[in-house]
Amino acid sequence: MSIPTTMLMSVLTAPHSIELNRVATPTPGPGQVLVQITAVGACGSDTHFYEKGAIGNIVVKGPVALGHETAGIIAAVGEGVDTSRVGVRVAVEPQTPCRHCEFCKSGRYHLCPEIKFYGAWPIDGSFAEYALVDDDFAHEIPDSMTDEEGALVEPASVAVHAARMAGITAGHRVFITGAGPIGVMNAQVARAFGATEVVISDPVANRRQFALQHGADVALDPATDDFSGFDQHFDVYIDASGNARAINSAFPTIKRGGVAVLVGMGGDELTVPIALFQHREIALKGTFRYVNTWPTAIALISTGAIDAAPLVTGRFGLDKVPEALMSAKTDATAIKTMIIPSLTVTDV
Repeated sequence: MSIPTTMLMSVLTAPHSIELNRVATPTPGPGQVLVQITAVGACGSDTHFYEKGAIGNIVVKGPVALGHETAGIIAAVGEGVDTSRVGVRVAVEPQTPCRHCEFCKSGRYHLCPEIKFYGAWPIDGSFAEYALVDDDFAHEIPDSMTDEEGALVEPASVAVHAARMAGITAGHRVFITGAGPIGVMNAQVARAFGATEVVISDPVANRRQFALQHGADVALDPATDDFSGFDQHFDVYIDASGNARAINSAFPTIKRGGVAVLVGMGGDELTVPIALFQHREIALKGTFRYVNTWPTAIALISTGAIDAAPLVTGRFGLDKVPEALMSAKTDATAIKTMIIPSLTVTDV
C-alpha cells in the first residue's frame, strides 16, 4: 500500500478556530499500526472542545486534532506487529492505557490514571487522513460492515458499557433521557440485552420520532408529558442528556432496587434526592467511556442486532469540520454527522 509522505489534518487551534494543515504522515512505532482513516463520527464532545476549548478538567492548551469515532484500513505496521494486518479494515478503540497499573491489570484499563485518549489534548485524534493506533486497539471489522458503521462502534461501545453497568437483562424496563445518537444507541443496546420496554425522553420532536423508529417503545416530550404515570416503574434509568433537570425528573420513575446510570456529560455538580435513593435502595453509577466493549459492539452491529447506519444524517470532508461539528445545532434533522477524508476539497 503506497503511503504519502504528507497528509491533511484538521487542527483545533483555539475555540471556534479550526485549520486544515498539511503535516508529515506519522510512522508506526513498536506495537502500533498506521490507519488510513475512512470515516470519523463527529461527537458532542468534539463540538464542546470546539466551542469551549475544554471539557471538565481536560483543557486544550495547544493545537490538537479532534475526532475519536474512527474506522479505517491498516496501511502499515510497526515493529512486532504481524504484517498480514496491512489492508485489514478496523474500528479504532481510541485510548491507550499504561497496561501496568492496578486498573489495567484488573481489566479496568479505562480507569488507568495515565490513559491517553485520542482527540483530547495533547493527543491528536482522527480528523486526518492517517492516524497511529495501538495494534491491539485496532479491531478488525467484517466485510458486512460499512466504514461508517465501523466508526459507530465507538458510540455503540458507550451504550454497551452503560448497559453492563446497569445490569440490563431479559424483561427489564428501561427509561432513557436524551434521544441524541448516544440515547438512541442506548435504546437499541438495551433492547439487544433483553429489555422488553424502552421509554425515551427528549424535547426535540425529530429526535423523538427517530428514537421511536430505532429502539424506543414510547418517546416523551419533557416539556408537556407527565412522568408521574411511570412512578417506580423502571428497573433501569440511563441519562444520555447531561441535563440536570431531565435527570432529576427521571429519578422518581426508578423502582425499588433499581439502577441509575449517568452517561451524559453535564455540569460539575448534581443535586440528588438522597432520601429517595436510600429508601428505595437505588444504585447510582457514573460511567467513564468504556472497557472491553469493541468485540460486543462490532457483533451487535454486524449481525443487525442494532441498526447503526440510519444514525448518519450528514457527511463532510476534512475541509468542513466546523460545519460538521455544529450541524446538530444548525440542522434540526441532524442525528450523527460523519467526517469522510476522501470527500475533502482543498489546495493545501
